Amino acid sequence: MPFLIRELQLEADSPFIDARADRCVQELAGGSRSHVTGLFDHDCVMLNGALEIDPGRKLAAGDQVRVRFEENRRYSPKRRPQVTRHRGFTIVYEDREIIIVDKSADLLTVPTDGREPHTLIYRVNEHIRHEGRGRGAFLVHRLDRGVSGLLVFGKTKEMADAVQSQFSQRKPERQYDAIVTGHVVKQQGEFRTYLATSKNLNRFSTEDEEDGELAVTHYQVVRNYPRTAQSPAVTHVTVQLETGRRNQIRVHFAEEGHPVLGDSRYRSHLWKEIPWPHKRLALHASTLAFVHPTSCEMLRFNSPLPKEITAFLRYIQQTPEKRREG
Repeated sequence: MPFLIRELQLEADSPFIDARADRCVQELAGGSRSHVTGLFDHDCVMLNGALEIDPGRKLAAGDQVRVRFEENRRYSPKRRPQVTRHRGFTIVYEDREIIIVDKSADLLTVPTDGREPHTLIYRVNEHIRHEGRGRGAFLVHRLDRGVSGLLVFGKTKEMADAVQSQFSQRKPERQYDAIVTGHVVKQQGEFRTYLATSKNLNRFSTEDEEDGELAVTHYQVVRNYPRTAQSPAVTHVTVQLETGRRNQIRVHFAEEGHPVLGDSRYRSHLWKEIPWPHKRLALHASTLAFVHPTSCEMLRFNSPLPKEITAFLRYIQQTPEKRREG
């Protein structure tokens, strides 16, 4: 059956700028929303020369969208894994080799020296242990207590090592959302330092390459919220990790005078006047993408902002009158 190729280069006045990619694909290929989702699932869509699997990807001026599909064929979406909720985490994807979970902020990823029994890895192990000997939750990376969002575990040591090798090569996409103190002036930027550890286990930047680990953090401002009579200024940023050192985001922003709200460890005095009422940090691992270690398929997952952060952002946008009513 012959293939059709349809493509579009987005000009500055294109109606698809800031729109979802699936809207543009539907315009190019036609069909129902289900059919369009199937085009993404069957690797028919290219964005700027690279395979695009996310129908919700936002488009920008200059983007080139290309669709290659068989004429008169209906492309059905692939079956999505059922979301399963457990105490403290939600399973967003699972197969024989790996499991991706969305962690709540109050849960430790792994035990500390205090040997806490009910950590995330313990609870995921409880879920997996029926699958047989040698199978369980094997750590790939971790999130601090107080931070919510997406994590991947291997179900065997070999699978965990295979995924972690991608992290070591800085291949996975890891995006966080954070609410930080003050007005971040530069709309985007990079922190590149060497992180060392003090005697009290706090992290700090050093110029000594021998004493620290290279840590690279990229950020982009989503929105600045100016100071009001009720609250000092705060900024919503998205953060891309190139490396994944312990406390990396927290240290980099705190050292620039913009600590994450809720962080009691790094320059906490700077956010004490801000009405952040939660014990958790305003930091959420919102996007995780990597190559499946056996199928070689690119996997990409998104987690919405937790209600504590969305409620806070709504609150600081209210007028003083509305706040008093609330």
